[in-house]
Amino acid sequence: MNSQKSWILCCFFNFLIACVFGLLMRFMYLFPLDLLNYSFLLHAHSHVAMLGWVYMIVYVLVVHFFIPKEKSQKPIYNRLFWLTEFSVIGMMIAFPIQGYALFSIVFSTLHILLSYVFCRLVWKDSLRDKSPSQRLLLVSILFMILSTFGVWCLGPAVSTLGKQSAFYQIAIQFFLHFQFNGWFILAILALFLKQFQNKIDEVKFKKFYFLMVVSTLLTVCFPVRWFIENDILSYINGLGVLMQLGAFFYFYKMLKPQIHHFKSTLDKITKMVYGLALCSLFLKVGIQLLTLFPNLAEVSHQIRNFVIGFIHLTTLGIITGFLFGIMLQNKMLSANSSSLKIGVKSFILGYIATEVLLFLQGWFFFFGEGSIPAYFQSILIFSILLVLGLVLMMSSIIKRK
Repeated sequence: MNSQKSWILCCFFNFLIACVFGLLMRFMYLFPLDLLNYSFLLHAHSHVAMLGWVYMIVYVLVVHFFIPKEKSQKPIYNRLFWLTEFSVIGMMIAFPIQGYALFSIVFSTLHILLSYVFCRLVWKDSLRDKSPSQRLLLVSILFMILSTFGVWCLGPAVSTLGKQSAFYQIAIQFFLHFQFNGWFILAILALFLKQFQNKIDEVKFKKFYFLMVVSTLLTVCFPVRWFIENDILSYINGLGVLMQLGAFFYFYKMLKPQIHHFKSTLDKITKMVYGLALCSLFLKVGIQLLTLFPNLAEVSHQIRNFVIGFIHLTTLGIITGFLFGIMLQNKMLSANSSSLKIGVKSFILGYIATEVLLFLQGWFFFFGEGSIPAYFQSILIFSILLVLGLVLMMSSIIKRK
């Protein structure tokens, strides 16, 4: 079994476990399980999804697309991958049992330290071709390092001001913001740009790049505003959101000349997955524009369904959508296998249905309409499709020669 295939399978295994944790949480709303602690499961679910699926699969694809063959074959990459997986398995076991406590903190910290080694390797070994995709990758890595400052503040925050303090909450939001919007999304866009063979218009790229980086820095004010009452933060976030809109305007203009040719090289299932990722991205930008209205900005984090819906939009729709698309396009997932096709469709259906339910229920709460009939039953059933989809996709990876 070549290392790339075992790496990809391992990432899918992590994703499956994260999804099973999510499914269990939805199950517990209907049938409480005394053995399991809901908030411990939530920590397990989010950590394994972020650090076990997204981080690990980005690792695999960055090594594949950005590290020259002769360097990516060095044993360090394989060792680092399995060491990082060891830290993920540690979190998988520790979080559901003890939540945030000694062992889970040790494994999460180990993951961060290993991610620094990865940053150092990519910085050193990646193609120095000054291409748009490479510049985007390097800035995403800087954002990843920046995000971890939030984590290093957690210890001091707890010991000085306690977990309820604004400082502690802001440190967590700082980490999450730069992980998702800085590191993950920019790394994924870098991988996506890498799929375009022809040269990308330098002028448009520079505008996109500048607006994207600055808007990522400014929009951290949005979650900070939840804990610090200050109108200036709202204005800075507003500027960031508008700059993000501008960034994607240039992103579209930059790729427009190549879109037709790009689409003609894809099969149906890959087009569908990329379409889902781009629609989710479009929606995310749209939702962030809505936060310019103060009353919507206020409820955006008070109504839990909106929060979960938005996080899933980013992780399952945008990030996973692009990742699946890139893997299908490059035959890392075999698009001819029928179990893979059914798996992908099942996953997409589960994603869309659960998102619709989450946002709809959020609107019901917003307008004081109470609960959607059979909401928990429906969302549980559609969540099964996500797990089923992943099982089918994994079986097609295992069967593949």
